[in-house]
Amino acid sequence: MQQVARHGGPAGPFSRLAAGAAAAMIAAGLASAVPAPRSPDVTVLVSVVGSSGSAAEHAVARAVTRLGGAVERQFSLIDGFAARLPGSAVASLSAVPGVRWVSPDSTIHLEGQYGQDSGVASAAYTDVTRASKAWSIGDTGTGVSVAVIDTGVNMTGDLAGQVVHAEDFTTEQNNQDSYGHGTFVAGLIAGNGAGSSGAVKGVAPGAKIVSLKIAGANGLTDVTRVLEALEWVVAFKDVYRIRVVNLSLGFPSHQSYLVDPLDFAVERVWNAGVVVVAAAGNGNNAPGSITAPGNDPFVITAGSSNDKTTVTLDDDQLAGFSSVGPTVDGLSKPDVLAPGQSVVSSRSPGSWIDTTYPSSEIGSRYARGSGTSFSTAITAGAAALVLQRWPLLTPDQVKYRLVSTARAIGGTNSTRARAIDAYGAATSVSLLPANLGVVLGSGGGSLQATRGVLCVRAPDGTCMSDVDVDALLNFDESQYFSNIWAGSLWLGTQWLGSLRPSTLTGSQWAGSQWAGSQWAGSQWAGSQWASAPWAGGTWGYLP
Repeated sequence: MQQVARHGGPAGPFSRLAAGAAAAMIAAGLASAVPAPRSPDVTVLVSVVGSSGSAAEHAVARAVTRLGGAVERQFSLIDGFAARLPGSAVASLSAVPGVRWVSPDSTIHLEGQYGQDSGVASAAYTDVTRASKAWSIGDTGTGVSVAVIDTGVNMTGDLAGQVVHAEDFTTEQNNQDSYGHGTFVAGLIAGNGAGSSGAVKGVAPGAKIVSLKIAGANGLTDVTRVLEALEWVVAFKDVYRIRVVNLSLGFPSHQSYLVDPLDFAVERVWNAGVVVVAAAGNGNNAPGSITAPGNDPFVITAGSSNDKTTVTLDDDQLAGFSSVGPTVDGLSKPDVLAPGQSVVSSRSPGSWIDTTYPSSEIGSRYARGSGTSFSTAITAGAAALVLQRWPLLTPDQVKYRLVSTARAIGGTNSTRARAIDAYGAATSVSLLPANLGVVLGSGGGSLQATRGVLCVRAPDGTCMSDVDVDALLNFDESQYFSNIWAGSLWLGTQWLGSLRPSTLTGSQWAGSQWAGSQWAGSQWAGSQWASAPWAGGTWGYLP
């Protein structure tokens, strides 16, 4: 687990593996005064030759125990498990027969921001994307569930009755959004407008939410929890009608999607028939700043536009915080844009964000926030509208419709992405697929490339080389570059976690359509919403 980065620099520059490196470096600096410490424990992902539950996996798990470690979770998505063991034992584990590769656990960042800009609060996104026009022909996302892998979703306010199941993968085990990001994201997808007489509601108010909580009150999470949530989605997608996964998160990987373990996992979810929408990242228009898994060619990567609180696209621009490509593989990302600057959605009263940025609050139920996290949610809602009308479409076909029907905006600021048109995508009759000829990923990758700006750092603050980090931890990096992981479709072995019942409350949404002008007035333009720029990197790298 690692603290996410703040705007002024990383609040904690190490993932769990890197934390071990930090302890070792401190000890080295004091070597003349204190005895050398025991090799620190690290958390790694282990892929084995053979399917989940196979004899090969059991043999490798026994080897972990012999090396002084323990298996923490199984992940059939990667044909293996997460394990914790002494750092000095990693090289020995890599050499165990049946091990494909060993990869470090890494930190994930959410991609939302609060109070970052002084823009006018905008709830125009349902009209900007023409989602409201799709509602007029009966497309509200009914029958489609969107899995929100985030900080949890509070089942109150505009989200009462919208959450059909909640799963908590954190130690909190309460399914409450004590951080505040997940509730905001879910409101943009399926908020029912109850707190505003229909003035503020999600793009797909007829859709349902499956909340998969991977971060608690401190907003911290890691790759293993994301993998666990993704695996849960594939195992239970038919039970809860999950057709879309929303990933408003990312980490600054600088390696090819072909070897990135998280990219490989989202491709398996995609190939299992679930649309994956991922955030581009908040890289301030810097070329090459797309975060993973938004760097994967298969998924729908959403960047942010600034809608200027108007319905017309003529004055829209790429938001100044939104990441752009090319990716390290030369891909032109993001795939689409959606409103993401100063958008209005559901608050989580009493959450960390709510109490830290009170200037972003709008009344008792809503708040204003910026980030590609929120454009991702709006895009996920648009995908739900498409799938209500065309439930037999594959993820590739849904992506093709969203990309091919997207509309040009007034200024693109170095990106060719266009703004989603939910109505155009829902009413398209095209059966053409996206991603023709795209090569599947295979997993593995470089330790420091995975961490990106959160790399393991030397005492002088510079990123250490992979060779030096490997020597420090006695780690065999050659396992990162294995091409054995052939991107076949996941075979769907049953997830081993327990099923926790959710609550389903609230009546069907009956709010009227938003007319637009009431939110464009001066009541949102004053200094009360023009708070000082948010210093937060907690959301700075979270899409």
